Amino acid sequence: MKKEKQDLLEAHGWKVGNTKDFLALTVEEQQYIEIKLVLSEKVREMRRRQQLTQEEAAKLIGSSQSRVAKMEAGDPSVSIDLQVKSLLALGLTREELGDTIKTNMLASA
Repeated sequence: MKKEKQDLLEAHGWKVGNTKDFLALTVEEQQYIEIKLVLSEKVREMRRRQQLTQEEAAKLIGSSQSRVAKMEAGDPSVSIDLQVKSLLALGLTREELGDTIKTNMLASA
């Protein structure tokens, strides 16, 4: 959020914070959510890099198009297990998966 907008909101009595503050998340809960979101983004990136539709990706993964859409949108009903399985099915290596998570954790530290 731009500083000017934040100042304006605060001047009108609004409190400005982040998701962690709003939901009273622990550090571990916040990190878990960040990992899920980065995995969601990686699924979308891998699918697009291979020029696959969500339906085509779903066939590779053994799931449905709607599930791929939910995965890419970061829907909380999608498990990390399915995200990891999907990324591996789309060709991501274990090393790349680790790097994806590691990069996210370093960026948020």
